[in-house]
Amino acid sequence: MKIAVIGAGGVGGYFGARLAASGQDVWFVARGRHLEAMRSSGLQVFSGNGDVLVRPVQASADPNQVGVVDLVMIAVKLWSTREALEQARPMVGPDTAVVSFQNGVIAVDEVIAAYGRERTLGGVANIAAVIEQPGVIRHTGTMALLQFGELDGRVSPRVQALQAACEKAGIQCKAAPDIQKAIWEKYVFLVAASSMTALTRLPLGPIREDPDTRALMAQVMSEVAAVGRAKGVALDADLTDRQLQRLDGLPREMVASMLGDLERGNRLELPWLAGGVVKMGRELAVPTPANGFVYAALKHYADGRPKDARRRN
Repeated sequence: MKIAVIGAGGVGGYFGARLAASGQDVWFVARGRHLEAMRSSGLQVFSGNGDVLVRPVQASADPNQVGVVDLVMIAVKLWSTREALEQARPMVGPDTAVVSFQNGVIAVDEVIAAYGRERTLGGVANIAAVIEQPGVIRHTGTMALLQFGELDGRVSPRVQALQAACEKAGIQCKAAPDIQKAIWEKYVFLVAASSMTALTRLPLGPIREDPDTRALMAQVMSEVAAVGRAKGVALDADLTDRQLQRLDGLPREMVASMLGDLERGNRLELPWLAGGVVKMGRELAVPTPANGFVYAALKHYADGRPKDARRRN
């Protein structure tokens, strides 16, 4: 497959590198120091699943250089979604599929609006990985799962092709029969993990081990699930319990990427995560007090560290 990855950060860099190392024709659309490092030294992935070095790397800031591809993978931060979809246009032909592996639950609608349902796949990436330095991706733990599927649940030839490419690359993957359900299941966990690690400035271990922070995390999850059900998503009744069990099996030191963004003074995905839950809850008359608390506590940092914030030594 010829694959374009827009956003070569933790998600796009990790999975794109493994696909490229397995022989797929992968192009990374990137910019800045990360692009320069990939061009000069390659793309290095450090992971408990095995390290990968891709060199040389097919990487460019200009999608016109890439040409039409079979699949566009969108892996940018949520505020850059529309920019990335517009950037993808030179790479999208009549038979190109476009899939978002971003956080949140709005990306599918954005892809549909840009390219139509016939070109849209739904996607979910479960991984904890970050850009450690330009040209280097650091993967925490071993969890690295891609789920994807047609919006109508068909196992189409293009879904089969992507599944085969992932399997050849040693990527754990699943063709999801109900991709919207899979997207919302991740959203339930992600909103809680991002909220609680950013709120407490702690990794998941101490959060899950303390009864008070564990209870708050469970409430955040339950509210997200209630909003999803109100939107017509068939989420299981025991979803919160299962997500808490999943939490207990993750590395103690794992954090959500939003904590890293908060600590570095970067923009946060908060308005699409806890803030998105609050917004949807108001529209659907579903109470979301825990998510509202998280959003209120962190909103002053949503656009980056505010000028009035005190820096810790």
